Amino acid sequence: MKASGSADITVASVASIRSADRLSKYDPCRFKLILVDEAHHIVAPSYLEVLKHFGLVKSDEKGDENTHTALVGVSATFSRADGLSLGAAIDHIVYHRDYVDMIDEGWLANAVFTTVQSGADLSKVESPRGDFQTGSLSRAVNNQQSNDITVRAWLAKAGARKSTLVFCVDLCHVADLTAMFRHHNVDARSVTGDTSVNVRKEKLDGFKAGDFPVLVNCGIYTEGTDIPNVDCVLLARPTKSRNLLVQMIGRGLRKHPGKEDCHVIDMVASLETGIVTVPTLFGLNPWEVVDQADGKTLKALKEREESERREQAASSVSKPDDGLQALTGDVTFIDYADVNELIEDTSGERHIRAISPHAWVQVRENCYILSSGSKTGEYLQVDEADKQWKVWFYQKLQGTQGSSLHLRPRLVASVSTLEHGMKAADTYAKQKFMFALISKSARWRYQPASEGQITFLNKRRDKDKQLSVGQVKKGTAGDWITKLVHGAARKYKEIASAKRKADKLQDEKSSQRNAQVRVGPVAKL
Repeated sequence: MKASGSADITVASVASIRSADRLSKYDPCRFKLILVDEAHHIVAPSYLEVLKHFGLVKSDEKGDENTHTALVGVSATFSRADGLSLGAAIDHIVYHRDYVDMIDEGWLANAVFTTVQSGADLSKVESPRGDFQTGSLSRAVNNQQSNDITVRAWLAKAGARKSTLVFCVDLCHVADLTAMFRHHNVDARSVTGDTSVNVRKEKLDGFKAGDFPVLVNCGIYTEGTDIPNVDCVLLARPTKSRNLLVQMIGRGLRKHPGKEDCHVIDMVASLETGIVTVPTLFGLNPWEVVDQADGKTLKALKEREESERREQAASSVSKPDDGLQALTGDVTFIDYADVNELIEDTSGERHIRAISPHAWVQVRENCYILSSGSKTGEYLQVDEADKQWKVWFYQKLQGTQGSSLHLRPRLVASVSTLEHGMKAADTYAKQKFMFALISKSARWRYQPASEGQITFLNKRRDKDKQLSVGQVKKGTAGDWITKLVHGAARKYKEIASAKRKADKLQDEKSSQRNAQVRVGPVAKL
């Protein structure tokens, strides 16, 4: 309220500097640097409003409006849950250090991880904006059984820890879980957004001083909180957000005198709903159960899993004798009787449809398609290339219905993980496509397939395997057609060709073995 706008350095929150006419005090020509903390928020409208005042929002392809003011953003989680690109304000990342590397190099405290199957059922929890809806999630996890399992798990694995920070879903969850700790004779105290500033400070100071061992909160101590004495983080709220998970874990990674490590206990709920867990942060299968494993152990476990997958893939190929040339690379065969068995295999979509509300289909390894329907011909593609997941938007030329002519594909996003790629693609899809056309739970998907769909599919089926109207649902038929349009037949030919090569090598090996002549001692006359 008293800042003049003429100081050498001005520190402001986004909400405060946007209040009333305060921005007008700050002459953009006077500033050589704008530094933004928690910069993953930088493309939010409130942030962009401030940046626009200083000429730091790209208005067109020519570049920034302002060329003399530098913009620097810093963040521990440089990605957004909605997958939106930060490119409207940020050009590129000039320095990055992964938190796992920072643990290895001693900048952060070491961490050990334990996952606990809570048994909570999240199948009916709503997630309209990417992560779980708070009220719906609370009803699923905040019950006496889940809370009792949570406290018992903490007593068994971390009861001797001095300072445990607990993350809950909402106010009711905070109150009930705090009560459960006290029921088990643990001095747990809580803070929420409704706690007055003075009481919150008093409790936080007591927690830092070691006056009580457990502090329960929701939505208070995620971003920008400095409680270095925390030596245990209890994750009692499931999430689909990798950023939120990293933020919560990060509260326990500050170094502190006498603190050897931080024990992270992840109360894992039903994995079919696409939640992010501690194992997924290390590239492991989300179903992996870990018990007091540190980062190095988890990285080694990932390497072992990858090695086992390679060995399993290699073992499915016949090993030729010396002198025969082997197939190069790791080859795994799944036998399909015909292309229709291939398109009817839904195993590739299960994980994707657990993390997305849209009807994605897998058309080949590490490639997924979301089609807006045959009439428009528009579709999104998420695929992997050079260790990056890319999101592409394909659009037909106007007036070319029934044609395969498309405009040059537009690159929507390029990210490091499939989950982030799907978030970006889903955010873009909501802007471009009608939700009713792409929703995996749309009513039309459960209606009988149309005659046109049946006719299209039957042209590619044997006479003794023809489909009839009413035999399959419209959504299923649409998924099969998408797979056929985007290369299922070609993929089947490649699989069959690889299988024939392997069979030929096996036959050559057998023939060579049978052709060997074994010579024994010459018989005496």
